[in-house]
Amino acid sequence: MYRFLLTRQWVILTLVGLALIPAMIKLGFWQLHRHEQRVARNDLVAHSLAYAPVPVGTLSAPGREVPQENVWRRVTATGTYDTKGEVVVRYRTDESGKSGFMVITPLVLDNGTALLVNRGWIPADGGQLTFPAVPAAPSGKVTVMGRLRADETPGSGIKDTKGLPPRMIMLINSERQAKELHRPVIGGYVELVSPAGDSGQPQPVPAPDHSSIGNHMAYAVQWWLFSACVPVGWFILVRRERRDRAADAAAAAAAASATADGGEVARTAASPE
Repeated sequence: MYRFLLTRQWVILTLVGLALIPAMIKLGFWQLHRHEQRVARNDLVAHSLAYAPVPVGTLSAPGREVPQENVWRRVTATGTYDTKGEVVVRYRTDESGKSGFMVITPLVLDNGTALLVNRGWIPADGGQLTFPAVPAAPSGKVTVMGRLRADETPGSGIKDTKGLPPRMIMLINSERQAKELHRPVIGGYVELVSPAGDSGQPQPVPAPDHSSIGNHMAYAVQWWLFSACVPVGWFILVRRERRDRAADAAAAAAAASATADGGEVARTAASPE
């Protein structure tokens, strides 16, 4: 009755179904892990932003990586902007998605070390290969407050293009800039929060979104539902195939019976009395 399951077509279909089930279950757990990572990241950002600002030297130092638990912490620093060491970061977008530059200006502290300050975004009016018109940084000694970020690296998903025009970079990295500035640079960098610039200053980097969790949990449930549908669908197809084959067999039997009955009638009519 179910011998058709041993045919090539059904063997391949069954094997494909058996392969899809664990694959879909694994994809569901992958989406679940992404959901958990997003929730953990949101919690970290929320807690970090809730801390009171502290001097940057308490959380980072030259040659030291910024640990994950200190990312997004608000820090303060006092010094003088080094506009000669100012660079721009290519292919960065504003809140609307428009491409431009981030302005990175070193803030030289009283002890001679520098802190990279991301002063904000400016448009690329002259293209990505032309150094833009950068609004002047405040002169004299200033005290800034901003969000601490870790150094960007090639492994962080940002393309590290070589051979750029002078004073243009792709990655905000304190070690690289220390070589250019010829002075020690505090690990990581700071996204400027205050003092807020006027309309002529770079557009401040917005605070990170830590409320949205995305659709990863919904996607996980969908993958698990798909995995459950595979055996159900296979069973329905088997029942339908069995029913169709039974119907075809019955029709063939009826046709054969009709043909046999017709032949018998013909022979009876042809035989003499």
